Amino acid sequence: MGFDIDLSGRSALVTGASSGLGRHFAKVLARAGAKVIVAARRVGALEDVCNEISELGGAARAVPLDVNDQASVEKAIEAAASSSRLDILVNNAGVTVTKSVLDVSEEEWDRVVDTNLKGNFLVAQAAARIMKSQGSGGAIINIASILGLRAAGHVSPYMASKAGVVHLTKAMALELARYNIRVNALCPGYIETELNQDFFASEAGQALIRRIPQRRLGSPSDLDGALLLLCSDAGSYITGSALAVDGGHLVSSL
Repeated sequence: MGFDIDLSGRSALVTGASSGLGRHFAKVLARAGAKVIVAARRVGALEDVCNEISELGGAARAVPLDVNDQASVEKAIEAAASSSRLDILVNNAGVTVTKSVLDVSEEEWDRVVDTNLKGNFLVAQAAARIMKSQGSGGAIINIASILGLRAAGHVSPYMASKAGVVHLTKAMALELARYNIRVNALCPGYIETELNQDFFASEAGQALIRRIPQRRLGSPSDLDGALLLLCSDAGSYITGSALAVDGGHLVSSL
């Protein structure tokens, strides 16, 4: 799917870019002309992403990043901004655990909430400080979820963290608008990936798909238009929004 949005001359940092949606987002931005910095803990996998982007004719480089470590975050942001401006942040790193709320351990709660919420905050804060110092603003896109807006079973730490990301997005948008820094949350619905294909092929997975008004899963490319809108001048008057891309799942009947 193609969109006529040109990000040439802009630099974008994508966290959690070693696999999944982060990897996809990095390629989307590169195809739109952005210079992309990919960040994650698995540096070897990041080099593969850079090679894929180079083969597409884009420009990318890798920086190591552990979003739970403030020193690592600050070092990665400095590295991202060292050779060019930092115009766009796609704050994508995240984890989950699937357990009953009765069985989630403190360690599991901390791992999910620290990565998804505290990590999101640390990266967005560091990026915003760089964007403010540059003087010409920027765009921060926090990857939340429809589960930050609606309930589902057996993912309580994930839901709590993503709801926090939605409200953190609004708080940052309010405070940073004066610096021409836009902050929005992209809230995907159920997107088919290699990690969930087996579940959605199962009877339980097929039953879930039938509850989506469009009666289908999303594909990563279904997020491209929303991502590019929020990253580009096409979304210059959008800030503090939580944009759901979910096939109508949030408005499905109870």
